[in-house]
Parts: sequence; structure tokens; C-alpha cells
Amino acid sequence: MTDKAQWFEVEATVEAEAADAVVFALTELGSEGTSYSLLERPGAERVKVSGYFRVIPEASTIESKVLEALEIYGFGDSSLHSTECRIVEDQDWLAEWKKHWKPTVTDRFIVAPPWQEFDEEGKIVILIEPKMAFGTGTHETTRLCLKAIESLYEPGLSFLDVGTGTGILAIAAAKISEGQAVVAGCDTDPEAVSAAIENSELNGCPEIEFRIGSIDEESPEYDFICANLTTDVILQLLPLLLKKSAKVLVMSGILAEKSPEVVAPLREFGVANAEVEKDGEWVSVIVRRSV
Repeated sequence: MTDKAQWFEVEATVEAEAADAVVFALTELGSEGTSYSLLERPGAERVKVSGYFRVIPEASTIESKVLEALEIYGFGDSSLHSTECRIVEDQDWLAEWKKHWKPTVTDRFIVAPPWQEFDEEGKIVILIEPKMAFGTGTHETTRLCLKAIESLYEPGLSFLDVGTGTGILAIAAAKISEGQAVVAGCDTDPEAVSAAIENSELNGCPEIEFRIGSIDEESPEYDFICANLTTDVILQLLPLLLKKSAKVLVMSGILAEKSPEVVAPLREFGVANAEVEKDGEWVSVIVRRSV
């Protein structure tokens, strides 16, 4: 008889309204599954959010990533009450998690894990291995970018995905272009780039050029650029993103309440007609140079 494999559980207790922020943080840290349960306390409703890991992140990394996610989602540090780490035995929770995983469906795309069966005729299928984290297509910002691609991207347009994560957006463009255009993605996290390469091969798109790093002065110009980042990073890169995008620039990872922080500076660059699309609490800002 073999011993069951051990997993590490990271459990964060937060205000219930901030649960999605913690799920996002744990996923970004590499969690292979998450769960949560409500806790009733006098005067407040709290949630225990758990993420399951094969390799446990450093405690300081966990806390900083959770606090960063809370800030992105518009919550203060006080929303986080505690974090704990423990060892748990391998259980059926992973199989159950896979069983109940729901694909992300837009007008033109369906993003699903490799093990799931689905019946969506006429959709462009993007297979993503969720265990790699860095984005599985379920987040509102990813959906916003996919919707922009399906309505604005055309075969033959060169494409760059800044902050590519698992490579979903680059794969979407590559599947539309069918080898007719240069498609690339970059990310400052080497593990994300490795995940993106694996997913591109899984989807039959090995031609996508993934690299470690970000957009810079040496980057070539692209017809279509997607930057699904955070507001602060977008603002830092804004001059370059505008300079290097010839036709369309799609920016997301922006909370709705922070969209003016991105739209206002665009006017300084002569962009007066940026389009803002919303999904839940998140928005995308779209700049079209030509139609």
C-alpha cells in the first residue's frame, strides 16, 4: 500500500465580500484548487478561503500576495484576519473540483480544461490546464479581453499579449489567425511563461513566441496589443503600450472605480475616444487607432 500524497493547505480568514480577492491571490500563487466556507461572527460575516498546493509558498509571499489582491479589489488590509498553513492528506477534493469545473464561454470562444467534455458547436476551443494557475479564463478581466479579441481581432494582424499568464489571449489570437500572423506573449514570471508554452502546445499553437520580460523600447510594433495587468502597472507602461500598438490596444485588470485613472491620461496622448467595457466590478479600456 502506498501513502497518500501530501498537500499543503493555505487558509485565509477574511470578510465575506473579499473572498474573491483571496481566491485570486491563491490562484496566482499556484493553488491547484480552492474552497471556502462561511463563518458567522457577532457583527460580521467572515469566510475561510483555502488553497491547496503541492509546494507551499513562503509565508511572507502568501501574505504580500493576499494583501496585494485585496488592494486590487478595493479592500483594505483590515479585511484579512488571519492566514494559516497546514499539511493535508490527498483526498477526493481534487477529483470533485475537476468534476464541477465550468468552462468559460463567450460568443466565439470556450475556455475549458483538457479533461472536460462539452458540446459547443461553432466555438473556438482553448484548452487550459488549471493546475498551472496564472489565469484559467474564469476571471472577468480575461473574459473582457476575449470579448475584445473576438470582436476586433482579424486574421493577419500581429498580436502581443503583455502579462500573458497561461497564454489564453495569445492562443485565442493564434487560433483566429491560423498561422497567418506573428503572435507573441510576454510575462515577467518565468513559471507563467513555461505554463503558456505548455498550453500553446496543448492547443496546437507552438508558433506563438513567448518570452520572459515585458514590453520595452526594443519591442517591435504590433497591430493588436492586449495588456491584462493591474492599474498601476498599466499606468507605468501606458506610453509604451500606446507607442507599440498600431491599430488596437486593449487594457484590463482595472477595477471599474479606477477606470478614470487610465482614461484621463489617455487624453494627454491625444486619445479622446477610449471605449470602456464592464464585467462585474472590472472594466477593459479599448483604444482603436483604425477600424
